[in-house]
Amino acid sequence: MTHRLKAMAQLLALACVAGLLALLVWQLDHQRHAPPIGSIAPAFTLRRLDGSGTVSLASLRGRPVVLNFWSSSCVTCKSEAPVLERDWTRYRPRGVVFLGVDYNDLASAARTFVAAHGLTFPILKDGSASVTSTYGVAQAPETYVVNRRGRILAHLAGPITAPGFRGEFHAALAKATA
Repeated sequence: MTHRLKAMAQLLALACVAGLLALLVWQLDHQRHAPPIGSIAPAFTLRRLDGSGTVSLASLRGRPVVLNFWSSSCVTCKSEAPVLERDWTRYRPRGVVFLGVDYNDLASAARTFVAAHGLTFPILKDGSASVTSTYGVAQAPETYVVNRRGRILAHLAGPITAPGFRGEFHAALAKATA
C-alpha cells in the first residue's frame, strides 16, 4: 500500500508541474507587448478618477497627448509626479494634454496620491487594467507621447526623471508640438 501511495503522490506532483509549465507557456504566449513607436495609439475610454465623466483618446485627436501609467504604491511615481505636474503647466498652453492612468489602486488610494502631489491634469481610472494591458505596461511608471495624428512618438518604460529619459521625453514633446 505504501508503494502505491508513493506512486500516486509522484504522479500528482508530476501533474502539478506539468500544469504550472502549461500555465507559464500560455502566459508567455498571451502576454501583451507595448505598441511600437510609430503605430496608432490603441483607443480607449476611461472614467475620470474625480467622477466627472469619461475621457476617450479618440476625442483628443488633433492634440498631442502624454499618457502616464502610474500606481500609488510605486516609489518612483512619487518622485515623478511633481515633474509631470510642472511639465503639464509648461506644455498645456501649447495644446498638449496630459492624462494620468491609475491602475492597481483603490480609488481612495489614488485620490490620496493625487491630492498629496497636487496633480491638476486629468486622472483616469483603469480599474480592470484592460488599457494598461493593451499598452503592455509591465511596471509603473510608463509614459507614452502621442502626436496629433494619434501616433506613438515615444514610450518610456520607467520614470521620465531617469537619466536619458528626460531628454527623450522633451524631444518627443517638441516633435509632437511642432
